[in-house]
Amino acid sequence: MPSKPSKPPRVLVNDLSYTFPDYSTGVRNITLDLPPRSRTLLIGANGAGKTTLLRLLAGKRLAPSDAISICGVDPFKEGLEGVTYLGLEWVLNPIVRNDIAVTELLRSVGGDAYPDRRDELVELLDIDINWRMHAVSDGERRRVQLAMGLIRPWTVLLLDEITVDLDVLSRAQFLGWLKGETESRECTIVYATHILDNLAGWPTHLVHMHLGTVREWDTADNMLKTIDGTVGPSGNSRLGELVLGWLKQDIKDRGPRSQVNISPEGKTYGFGGIKIGGYGDESKQSET
Repeated sequence: MPSKPSKPPRVLVNDLSYTFPDYSTGVRNITLDLPPRSRTLLIGANGAGKTTLLRLLAGKRLAPSDAISICGVDPFKEGLEGVTYLGLEWVLNPIVRNDIAVTELLRSVGGDAYPDRRDELVELLDIDINWRMHAVSDGERRRVQLAMGLIRPWTVLLLDEITVDLDVLSRAQFLGWLKGETESRECTIVYATHILDNLAGWPTHLVHMHLGTVREWDTADNMLKTIDGTVGPSGNSRLGELVLGWLKQDIKDRGPRSQVNISPEGKTYGFGGIKIGGYGDESKQSET
């Protein structure tokens, strides 16, 4: 049985490197210290290593000894209760495409044990409890899946681009709820995303990844000081301008993809025997 965290939800990474079985690099020499109640954005181009890092933090891959500490323990060895990872493979669970009622799904993940939290998420995500899952849109299905993943109170939440199907209002409300969680109780969030809408003022920390490494990380306030306080000609927030600058420099420094020996990781999108995207097998997949 997973153990309950006995220490604050601090995420510590000490000189972490991970190599896939084919000897290609997953991540290398990563060091981070993300304090309790922080909300960290994990930023980087496709293939930067964000998914690999999140899976290592979640204990889904074996990291070198003493390289990762979540709430004071190794997440792979301890199987810590309260560490929740919501990634690409999670949102493609075929069960939620079957003819099944929303109420049944929410009950199956502990909805009856946390009725107030269940009802709050149903209202927040604008879920109709009369929905049948085979008859809803991808965006509606994603809302149900988010409610399922978050009903049980978590201590460390690791999110890998799981809001792509939400409309602007739903996404803004959801991000506001996550922020409120870290402000009202002892919990920590690490969120990999390419979508920066409604994120100005949301992160407490920023981590910039490039080709399996962390180029820079710090508090959001410190990193945003490098950008002028006025909105630029693009209409972006300071956060948007900062990230665009990072990614442009990353592509320039990277050069042709054929020269890069980094193994990206993500999810094969397969339905009915048809592979969409062709990202390879589940043990080493292409990151979004």
